[in-house]
Amino acid sequence: MKTALTVAFLIIAIVLAILVLCQEGKEQGFTGSFTGSVDTYWGKNKKHSKEAKMQKATAFFGALFIIVAALLSSKWLNK
Repeated sequence: MKTALTVAFLIIAIVLAILVLCQEGKEQGFTGSFTGSVDTYWGKNKKHSKEAKMQKATAFFGALFIIVAALLSSKWLNK
């Protein structure tokens, strides 16, 4: 069981790293923060965008990473 969780932990860590590296930064730069951003159709519907799906996947894999890490460090597994 510990071996399977360790393999799953490594896979989750790799997927999580890839998801984080693929996301764009949230910086608007000087122009965007100084003048304000323009409301566009794309800006108003961000919850349906690829970025929103990647953020949800990152949150899911992040939570899964923490859960598997806790399971691997638990005492009942290390008996």
